[in-house]
Amino acid sequence: MDFEPRSKLERRVAAAAEQQLAESKIVTPIAVFHRLGWLHKIERWEREQVDTLEAIAAVGPDKLTDAREILERWATAKGLTVGESTYVSTNRGRRPLRFTQRQDESAERAYRMHWTSPELSDKRRETLTRKQNTAPDLVVVIPQKDWTCVGCKDTGPYLIMDNTGPLCLTCADMDHLILVPSGNATITRRAKKASGLSAVVVEFDSRRKRYQRRGILVEESALEQAEQSCLADEEVRLRRRERDRERRANEDVVLIAKMAELIGTLFPHCPPDRAEAIARHTGLRGSGRVGRSAAGRALDEEAMTRAVVASIRHEDTEYDELLMSGVDRDAARDTIRSKIDSVLASWRGD
Repeated sequence: MDFEPRSKLERRVAAAAEQQLAESKIVTPIAVFHRLGWLHKIERWEREQVDTLEAIAAVGPDKLTDAREILERWATAKGLTVGESTYVSTNRGRRPLRFTQRQDESAERAYRMHWTSPELSDKRRETLTRKQNTAPDLVVVIPQKDWTCVGCKDTGPYLIMDNTGPLCLTCADMDHLILVPSGNATITRRAKKASGLSAVVVEFDSRRKRYQRRGILVEESALEQAEQSCLADEEVRLRRRERDRERRANEDVVLIAKMAELIGTLFPHCPPDRAEAIARHTGLRGSGRVGRSAAGRALDEEAMTRAVVASIRHEDTEYDELLMSGVDRDAARDTIRSKIDSVLASWRGD
């Protein structure tokens, strides 16, 4: 049975689900809705600062239901293997998270569904399912304003949300933990693994309008163990980083060459040096450009076309000048759209 999207919503849901499956090998309603831009400040739901997922959604419950049903039809048509996920809060209480205001069990269960490819090995599917169902890290917040612990009525430099409200680390039985600041991924990873109890520390960045990770709280013995482990194999890790650096550089050379070749195939009249320049630009490691996305690395034709369009926009039109002169982004794009279409047509040989 094929899934043939007819409405705009069906096309959007199917496209988001396809991207999620390609990148993560597992599809959930939450991940798809997030890709659609419907779930904002999802951490508020994870911390039980709102009662339900629907409370933070940018669309109404009816549209969420429609999208869920579309997603199920898409998954069935593709023959994906169905499973059920577990969602619990990042608060100390670890209560199951709620999705709907009505608390309809069938709807709640529909939100917990996930799908994987039947082509995955049993071991790979088990790994993905275990990762999906792993409880999220406890989250400790560096408060931005005065606050009061609901337990002792005192305050402190950190708080963690509980079912009854904010708790200081003493009342949460976590005051024996010490902070490992962000910056050393190896020590952080090893200390967390060795610690029986740990929590991620975040602080709200008012400029970026989101919480930023500041470190992790772990048991002191776990940190000592991690530091000793890092000292013992420091030379080995240096050699490994060098090998990884060389390998990534070689991979980038191959990837960029394949991107340039694909651009030449899609746009046979694009000058070869321009195709190579576009490939180098979009495939730059760490740039966050389309070439570094999962679709770009997979040499998706649509992704490469977007990279070519972006290059034309900035190199062959007055788009940047329009923006600098104060023209609205959408208006600027409308102004130069015909020029982009003209260059694309000439490079295709239309």
